[in-house]
Amino acid sequence: MRYAIVQSGGKQYRAVEGSILEVDRLTIEPEKTYHFEEVLLLADDANIQVGSPTISGAKVKGTVMEHIRGPKIRVFHYKSKMRYRKTQGHRQEYTRVRVEKITTGK
Repeated sequence: MRYAIVQSGGKQYRAVEGSILEVDRLTIEPEKTYHFEEVLLLADDANIQVGSPTISGAKVKGTVMEHIRGPKIRVFHYKSKMRYRKTQGHRQEYTRVRVEKITTGK
């Protein structure tokens, strides 16, 4: 099985051909092609390439499917005996990307 570890938005994701990744919001419109340039690791059965820090020339090609929002997270601050309560909500925005092809740097 061929897979790659890519970096996007300061986070690392495991990309397998044909799989779907939910990465932090990208500024690409749906149905457009996106290339992950920062490939940290490539694995193809027994053959493994590790970058230092990235593998030069390696790319992961993906198609942007849609932009979604994650679940709402409630943040509640409370201090006992002080009558202090504060509630805050947050929803992270994600982009769904279908991984089409993994190319090596050779």
